[in-house]
Amino acid sequence: MFVETLRGYINSLPSDKTGWLAGARDPVVGQALALLHKEPQEPWTILHLARRVGLSRTRLAERFRHFLGESPMAYLTQWRLKLAAEILKDSDNSVAQVAARVGYGSEASFNRAFKRAFACPPAQFRRQHKTIS
Repeated sequence: MFVETLRGYINSLPSDKTGWLAGARDPVVGQALALLHKEPQEPWTILHLARRVGLSRTRLAERFRHFLGESPMAYLTQWRLKLAAEILKDSDNSVAQVAARVGYGSEASFNRAFKRAFACPPAQFRRQHKTIS
């Protein structure tokens, strides 16, 4: 019932509406979002993503920016870091395992990006936010 209500709401949005839900309704941006959410570990580039959704890089970037206010790669970075934060809180995976699981090729680059986003390194974040099982 919730999903149907959400679908109804999304479909009722005005055509000029922007934001995540409006982007999800757009056939191309919605498909791109679905791919990024389903496969965050994929070594995405704007070209690879554009090919997967059947659009040019420029056109995909324009549509994505129109609805979400940022580039697909900036969105992907934020999504990966949010996922990583959840994994760090809810698992005992090593930082290297978490980095690989969310698509970072090196633990060092993951550590730098995570620290920029959360103002502390992943290991410290885990100690401060670990979910008690």
